[in-house]
Amino acid sequence: MRSDAREAAFKIIFAELFGGDCDARFKAGICKKSKLNAEEAKFACRLVSLVEEHREELLSVLSEKVTRFAEYRIYAADKAILLLALAEIKFVEEVPPVVSVSEAAALARKYSTENSAGFVNGVLAGVINQ
Repeated sequence: MRSDAREAAFKIIFAELFGGDCDARFKAGICKKSKLNAEEAKFACRLVSLVEEHREELLSVLSEKVTRFAEYRIYAADKAILLLALAEIKFVEEVPPVVSVSEAAALARKYSTENSAGFVNGVLAGVINQ
């Protein structure tokens, strides 16, 4: 299920926010622990690669859309979720943007603060509605 793949990708991206690049063994371990099949693991790795490849562009979009405070003040979990969703919205054409937004809000409800789902939803709505 792609939701599980997104969750695994989120965990990898979140880890990278703290420790730099995660090696292939770490990524494979996250996919295995998440019980992803080969197709799901491939999707998760694709999302992680897109975030790694386009990090500066995605951070720029994030900074442009979050105007109330500096990007460095965004909770790390929210930032990882936003980077993941932005990469999916911008570079994964087979996934409708509203699906990416909905999945990102679900991740925020699960892994972040009580207000994070609304924050993530609002930022991403600003991106897809521009």
